[in-house]
This record gives sequence, structure tokens and C-alpha cells, in this order.
Amino acid sequence: MDVNIDSVRTVDLTIEKRPQVSRMEIVDSGRRRRFSNEAKLAIVAESYSAPRQVTATARRHGITRFQLNDWRKAAREGRLGNGRGSEGFVPALLFPEPGMPVVAPNNSSTAQSGLMEVVSANGRRVIVNRDVDVEALLRIVRGLETLR
Repeated sequence: MDVNIDSVRTVDLTIEKRPQVSRMEIVDSGRRRRFSNEAKLAIVAESYSAPRQVTATARRHGITRFQLNDWRKAAREGRLGNGRGSEGFVPALLFPEPGMPVVAPNNSSTAQSGLMEVVSANGRRVIVNRDVDVEALLRIVRGLETLR
């Protein structure tokens, strides 16, 4: 077989290597920290100490503002307990104005009247009948707003 030298071509088989990571560092952030409900409540209370304190408070305690907002929501919903026993409880007693007749409700009017839920800015809830005295309700809500 006759091979013509002009028809032979050279193919470059050089494999180009890409740079590879020669060293990889894994930074361990340590053990996962756990906070007691009392500690969470203290941090949440601190975050309410002044306007716009969420980020600063979270940074001071080494947590994210998202985690602190989750704790604030949990505290509002009562999932963290109140951490103080019954210290934050204010009993609400309503007395009729002098000279106003006291009428005992009958079951049929109560069933038809309906209920209303009022949620204050700090998450406290009051459930009242729709016929509630507005001034009395305002006094109750103002009292609950002062609790932190």
C-alpha cells in the first residue's frame, strides 16, 4: 500500500487541564445553640425596648433577625409561655354604671348576637360580644397595651 505523505494530517491531542481546587476549608460554626423559653422571652422583651431594635438585639445575641422575628411571633401567640407566671395577668372586672339596670342575658339572644375578637398591637386578644360597651372595651384594650 502506497501512502502519500501529503495526505497525512496531524491531530493535536493535547488535553487542556482546568484549574482544580487544591485546598478546601470547612468552617465549623460549632454546636447548635439552644435557648430556653425564658432566654427567648428576655431577648424578645429587649427587642421591644425601643423602635427598630430587632436587628441590633439579634446581632448582640448572635442570632438572625429572622429568628428573632419568629420568637416575637411565638411570644405573641403564647407559644413561649409568659415566663413570669401570672405576673402579666390583669383581671378585668366590669361593673355597671350606678343607676343602670342589670339585665341577665337569655340564651337565645346570646346565641344570635355573635362575637368579636379584638387583637391589640402587642398581640393581646379580647373576645367580646358585639353589643359590648365601646368605652369599657377601650379602657380594657388601653390597659392591655401597657403590658409588655
